[in-house]
Amino acid sequence: MPDPTAQPIEPIVLNLLRCPVTRSPLRQEGDWLVASKPEGAGLRYPIREGIPVLLMDQAQLPAGVATLAEFKAKYVVAAG
Repeated sequence: MPDPTAQPIEPIVLNLLRCPVTRSPLRQEGDWLVASKPEGAGLRYPIREGIPVLLMDQAQLPAGVATLAEFKAKYVVAAG
């Protein structure tokens, strides 16, 4: 459930942000930026003190995925 007290990211900024792993668009859910499904599979990045933290090692993996390597193998299509 989104946090009603979370500060919203300006829409113009949110439209520019992308998941650093999947390059998919992000949407704000409370204090998290969530990679759009299906390509982003719900990878979540924290927003701390109003600042998006788009670091792969800070991302919250979706349920059923134990490691970032497993996530990449399952969801990230290699550029060809």
